[in-house]
Amino acid sequence: MRIAICAAQVPFARGGAEIHVEGLRDALVSAGHEVETVALPFKWYPQSSLLKSALAWRMIDITESDGRAIDLVICTKFPSWAVRHPNKVAWIIHQYRQAYDWFGTEHSDLTGTPDDLALRRRIQRIDARGLGECRARYANSRNTAGRLERYNGLHAEPLHVPIQLTGLAPVAYEPFIFTVSRLDRTKRIDLLLRSIASTDEPVSAVIAGDGPEGPNLRRLAGDLGIDDRVTFTGRLSDAEVVDYYNRCRVVYYGPLDEDFGLVTVEAFTAAKPVVTVADSGGPMELVCHEKNGLVAAQPEPVEIGRLLSRLLDDRVEAEQLGLEGKSVADAITWERVVDKLLETTSV
Repeated sequence: MRIAICAAQVPFARGGAEIHVEGLRDALVSAGHEVETVALPFKWYPQSSLLKSALAWRMIDITESDGRAIDLVICTKFPSWAVRHPNKVAWIIHQYRQAYDWFGTEHSDLTGTPDDLALRRRIQRIDARGLGECRARYANSRNTAGRLERYNGLHAEPLHVPIQLTGLAPVAYEPFIFTVSRLDRTKRIDLLLRSIASTDEPVSAVIAGDGPEGPNLRRLAGDLGIDDRVTFTGRLSDAEVVDYYNRCRVVYYGPLDEDFGLVTVEAFTAAKPVVTVADSGGPMELVCHEKNGLVAAQPEPVEIGRLLSRLLDDRVEAEQLGLEGKSVADAITWERVVDKLLETTSV
C-alpha cells in the first residue's frame, strides 16, 4: 500500500512524538509498504494559529500524489486528523491537552475568558469531527484513550509504542540513577533533585536532555547543595543514551500524567527497574510496584528518595526487578503495531 503518516511538527523540535512517527514509518517500510511522512509546521501562539493549523490540514489534498492514489492515511497528533481522506486511521499520541485536562491549570495558556472558552470549544469540535471520521482509532496508551473517551465520547484502542533505540542491554548495574527527557515542568525533574537532596546517602544521578527548565534545574541543584552529585549532560546521541541505560542501576521517570512515555520501555529493554509516581499516567500501565520497579504513592521527595536509595543499595533487587521489566518491554513490538493499524483498512 501507499501510506501517508500525518504529523504536526514544531520545526527544530524533537521528542517522543517524532520518534513515534519515525518508528512507525520504518516499521511500515519493513513490512513492504511505500510510506511517506507528511508534516505541516505547528504553532500554538498566537492562539489563532491553532485554528489556522487545523484549517491547513483540512484544505490539503492527500488522496493522491503524482496521479497515484494514497491508499491509507495514519494521523498522529492534533490537528493532523483534520485532514480529509476516505481511508483514515488515527494512532493518537496526544490531543491538545491545554484545551482538555490541562485547561485552567498552570500548564495551559487557555483560561476562562470568553475568547478562550470559545477557542476550547472549536478545538473540541475539530477533534470530534476529525477523529470521528477515522475508520479506526488507536491511542498510544490507556491513559490517552481514557482522555479521548472522557472529553470527546470517542473510543480508541490502546496500542503501546515500541522503542527505536538499539543496543539496550543489562551491561552493568553501576550505582547511579539515570533519566532522560525534555526538561520542562511536567517531566518533574525538580522532584528527582529534591528526592536526591532528601537522602542521607551520596546518591548520584545523570540527567540527559535539554529544554526550557534546564537553567532552573541547574540552579536548583546548586541551591540544594547536590550539584556535585548530579550531572546534566544536555542532549545526547542515541549511542550515549544507550550507554547510560546499559550501565545505570535504576531509571527515574516520574512525569505528571504522561501520555505514555518511551523512557519506561527503554529502561525495561535494558533490564533496568523504573522508579515512578502513582500519578505519572502512562508509565503506570507498565510499572508494577515491587515486580519490575517501585512506585511512590505521592510525589513526595522523601518517599521517592527512599525508593531510589533502596535500589542503589541493593544491586540484586535492582537486577531482579529489571529482568521482570524486560519481559514487559519485549511484548511491545512494531509487528503488532503494523498488524493493528492495517487490520481495518479497506484496501
